[in-house]
Amino acid sequence: MIVRLLTYTEDADAICAAAGRSCYSKESSADLLGKGEPEKTLGKIVGMGHHSVIEHASFTFSVEGVSRALTHQLVRHRIASFSQQSQRYVSINEPTFVIPRTIQADDEALAVYEKIMGDIWNAYSELEKRIPAEDARYVLPNGCTTNITVTMNARELLHFFSMRCCERAQWEIRDMAEEMLVLCREASPTIFRDAGPPCVRGPCPEGRLSCGRPRKKPPA
Repeated sequence: MIVRLLTYTEDADAICAAAGRSCYSKESSADLLGKGEPEKTLGKIVGMGHHSVIEHASFTFSVEGVSRALTHQLVRHRIASFSQQSQRYVSINEPTFVIPRTIQADDEALAVYEKIMGDIWNAYSELEKRIPAEDARYVLPNGCTTNITVTMNARELLHFFSMRCCERAQWEIRDMAEEMLVLCREASPTIFRDAGPPCVRGPCPEGRLSCGRPRKKPPA
């Protein structure tokens, strides 16, 4: 898995702070930009839960080598834009797929997994010789790798990190979310200061389904 931050709103903390201050000022956000103490202002606004002002900041990521099982979960996050590698127009010449850690740790399970993946790709290759790739792809598994471009605004990212950095999130999307959070915190430290699973900010909301671990620190 490779996660890269392609582009983001520069000076997002300052811009969002100015937007927030403009709600209570006769001055425009342009006039307020860079004035006062943007970090303190924005930290207070976000801490109070007024997240609409951070919708003015957006972040675009390139994600490579993840499974279709991951992207099926990812696209459930509605306030986002996605551009995924097409299996209609991109032929798969080599059997590339994600191997879950539980399978890697079990030699017998790994042998079964690799055999079925080999059989699937042999079938795909034979079908592609006879029918269009868009139809041959029906035999491809959730585990095959894909690339996807993702854009979210900061408010949606806070929600995404709250859901997907949790210990109860599926392991692959959790790994991706934690890498994204590190990149976001470097770009906008104030907005994402307390981002992460709910236990970073207070009690776990999962009740009996809680992982039971003590309050965790966000990724450094």
